[in-house]
Order: sequence, then structure tokens, then C-alpha cells
Amino acid sequence: MFKAVLKTIALLVIFFVMLYVGMKNSQEIDFHFPIAGTTALKPIHAPAALIYFGVFAVGLVAGTILTAGGGGSRKKSGAKEK
Repeated sequence: MFKAVLKTIALLVIFFVMLYVGMKNSQEIDFHFPIAGTTALKPIHAPAALIYFGVFAVGLVAGTILTAGGGGSRKKSGAKEK
């Protein structure tokens, strides 16, 4: 229970920082990410807050998938077999 509350508070702090950055960076910028290939020739021109949110969302979804995926069939190391 305590762990869930701590994670929720941490996520709210991250959301606050994201909101604060969005409020203070309303100017438009060019976003270059040459590894992806698409932005190497033509950069994305959007508000800085929107790009920041997009990068944060992609990282959050990727972290959630990596954390939640594929742990259902493992046995505990301390369990005895009959």
C-alpha cells in the first residue's frame, strides 16, 4: 500500500514538473532526432511544451510496457516442488 502511494506521489511530482515546463516554454522550436530518420531532413516545428510532453509520454509508455510485461510464468526460487 505504501509503495503504491509513494509511486503515485512521484508521478504527480513528475506531472507537475511537466506542467511547469509547458507553461514556461510556449515558444515554437525545431525538434531534430536524426536516428529516427524522419526528422533528419525536415525537423518537427511545434511548441516546446508539446514536444516535451510527447517525449515524456513515449518514455512513460515504454517503461510501463517493459515493467509490466512477461512475468507471469516464472516460479519463485524459494518454492518447493512436489
